Amino acid sequence: MDTIAAISTGLSNSGISIIRVSGPETFEVMDKIFSARNTEKKLSAQKTHTIHYGFIKDGEEIIDEVLVSVMRAPHTYTAEHVAEINCHGGSLVTKKVLETVLKQGVRLAEAGEFTKRAFLNGRIDLSKAEAVMEVIRAKSDLALKNSMAQLQGRVLKEISDLREVMIHHTAFIEAALDDPEHISLDGFTNELKESIIKIRERLKKLIDSAENGRMLREGIRTVILGKPNVGKSSLLNLLAGEERAIVTDIAGTTRDTIEETVTIRGIALSLIDTAGIRSTEDIVEKIGVEKAKKAAEDADLILYLADATEQVLEEEKELISLIARKKSIILLNKIDLCEMPDTSALEKLTGQKVLCISAKNEEGLEELYDTIEQMFFQNELSYNEELYITGERQKQALQSAYEAAGQVLQSIEAGLPEDFYSIDLMQGYESLGEITGESVDEDLVNTIFREFCMGK
Repeated sequence: MDTIAAISTGLSNSGISIIRVSGPETFEVMDKIFSARNTEKKLSAQKTHTIHYGFIKDGEEIIDEVLVSVMRAPHTYTAEHVAEINCHGGSLVTKKVLETVLKQGVRLAEAGEFTKRAFLNGRIDLSKAEAVMEVIRAKSDLALKNSMAQLQGRVLKEISDLREVMIHHTAFIEAALDDPEHISLDGFTNELKESIIKIRERLKKLIDSAENGRMLREGIRTVILGKPNVGKSSLLNLLAGEERAIVTDIAGTTRDTIEETVTIRGIALSLIDTAGIRSTEDIVEKIGVEKAKKAAEDADLILYLADATEQVLEEEKELISLIARKKSIILLNKIDLCEMPDTSALEKLTGQKVLCISAKNEEGLEELYDTIEQMFFQNELSYNEELYITGERQKQALQSAYEAAGQVLQSIEAGLPEDFYSIDLMQGYESLGEITGESVDEDLVNTIFREFCMGK
């Protein structure tokens, strides 16, 4: 492989920037451009996992004062020789240091190429590689914990265990068919059936975790819904901790959806403030109302706001009854303007708990947080060492393996010959191999790593 380099930190004015160099000629290149401050010893002669102070030079010109980390293969991120140049964090100086490295015949790394090399060199499997980006993209504590579990090999272990059982059964069938005199298949069908049923249960649990995994990764899609002027934008601003939406006493101020991601008690909520839902002849407002209804259809959670100072109208009751089939929390806002309302009628209508809040005075928020936590964390998204699948690619591979295992059961029920079992077992084995990278083609690998950020 050739030697590559890239800026591995954000390109902005900061304390330091890091340029990572990886490949067989790493130290030969660094010897040409790095001048140590207190020694004549070249970097190529230094011990692994040491840091050295000096200057990056382009010929006789000093580019920057730096620290350089020396890391020798195979005990590096890429399993290749790696040098990391810690330079000053200005955009201009960082670019000039990188240009100095590239002048030595080093190639600029593609997006995700360092992690791709770690995979190709056998240091990590594909599920760990994808977990690297999940760690970087994590929006909440729970998402980070789940990504770290994947990075530490939880997915690899689970998939490897399942594949081991499948290949064991396949090998036994093949051996018995090749040598029926010494290896008997008597009673094997019942044993295989029990084993496949357990495999499908484990696969189903992983597949079912994907929806919760999506919420961990992207945040719970939370739509704030209600008629005009009930305080939806005020609630968004309060939860976001900043003035994201315009708040006025004029009904219909919000004409389009406004989105903001917030973290509440360790999990991300992807909040969407919508236009007030009412009958209107205003073309722009009508479009906003339709977008609000569409957002509600796609929501994981609906926060429905009603005005505590007003009666809930029949039209509004119909809307509330429609969202009752969704995970919803009904909020009576503006309790600072009236006596505490009786919520029993509304609870009977919706079949759900009704909370009283004041977005203006920040009253009732803790109870709202408790309700969200109970609705998602304790029952569905609590992090109790359970593994959540977060990638669509992994989910599809699991689904394919689940279907292949189902075909094995159908063949057993139909009394088909044992070689039919091994065909479907191998299909399931190969499908699971796509998750860890043991059964993927080069095009898929390239597609996966193109989604990574530069320098990683």
